[in-house]
Amino acid sequence: MEKANVYFTRNITPENVVTIFQKLKKDLTGKVAVKVHSGEEGNQNFLHPEFMRPIVDYVNGVVVECNTAYEGARNETSKHIKLLETNGWSKYFDVDIMDAAGDMKLDIPTGKVIKQNYVGKNMENYDAMVVVSHFKGHPMGGYGGALKQLSIGCASSAGKAFIHTAGKTDDQNKLWDNLPAQDQFLEAMADAAKSVVDYFKGNIVYINIMCNMSVDCDCCSKAEDPCLKDIGILASLDPVAIDKACIDLVINSNDPGKEHFLERVTSRNGVHTIDVASDLGIGTKEYELIEF
Repeated sequence: MEKANVYFTRNITPENVVTIFQKLKKDLTGKVAVKVHSGEEGNQNFLHPEFMRPIVDYVNGVVVECNTAYEGARNETSKHIKLLETNGWSKYFDVDIMDAAGDMKLDIPTGKVIKQNYVGKNMENYDAMVVVSHFKGHPMGGYGGALKQLSIGCASSAGKAFIHTAGKTDDQNKLWDNLPAQDQFLEAMADAAKSVVDYFKGNIVYINIMCNMSVDCDCCSKAEDPCLKDIGILASLDPVAIDKACIDLVINSNDPGKEHFLERVTSRNGVHTIDVASDLGIGTKEYELIEF
C-alpha cells in the first residue's frame, strides 16, 4: 500500500478546517453526514458547534450522533436531544441521532473479534460522511481519534455495548459485567471501524483536531483539563494514517505534558487499534505529512 497523504496545519481556526478539507480534493456525493462528538453534559473540552459551523455548512451536512451505552445525559434519545440543544448544536444545524429509530447491522466477514457491527439505523439515509474527531485521550481506548469515531462513535447504544464487550452482549445493562481482555476490546473497535469504512465505499474523509487535549474523552462529564498545548488540524482520506500521524506528533512534541498523555495511551495499549486496523486493510501506517 502506498503512503497516505496527511495534510497538517498548526493554525487551528474554523476556517482552516474548511481549507484542509479542500486540500483533499475529494468531491463527496449525495447526502453528507458530519460525525462529531457532541460532548457529555459538564464536559469542558469538546469542540463546540460554533467551531464546526464552517465545515458543516461547506459540505451542506447533517450533524450525526448516536446514543451512549452508559449512564449520563446521552444514553436516551429524549435526554440526548435536550443536551444537543443545551450544547448549541440544534441552534445551527440539522441534527440526527442515528439510532433514535434503532439499529442497522453491518457484517464484518474478516473481523478479528466481531463479525457484525450495529450502527444507528439512520446511517442508511447518508451517502457520504465527514468524520471530524477531537483528538484526545480516552479512559478505555487510550486515545480517541478517527478510528474511535468510526467505531464507538457510529455504533448504536446496543452496538457500543457489543464493541466494548468484544461481542459478548449488546445489552448496555450488562456491559460492565462482560468486559473482555483489553486487546480484544481494541480489536473489536478496529473491526467496527472497518464496517463503517466499507459501508461508505470511499465516500468519506477524516479530520482530526488536536486541541484541548486531555487524557479524558469528551464523553466524561468531569474530564481532566488539557495536559498538552494545541498542535493543529490534520486531514486525510485514510483513518489509520491520520491517527498514526497524531500519535507521532505527540511523541515528537517537546511539550512536557506529553508524558502524561502518552501514559494514558500506552497503559491502555491504544496504538493496538491502529495496528489492527492496518492489518484489516482499513488504511496504512505509512504516511506523508504535508504541512501548509
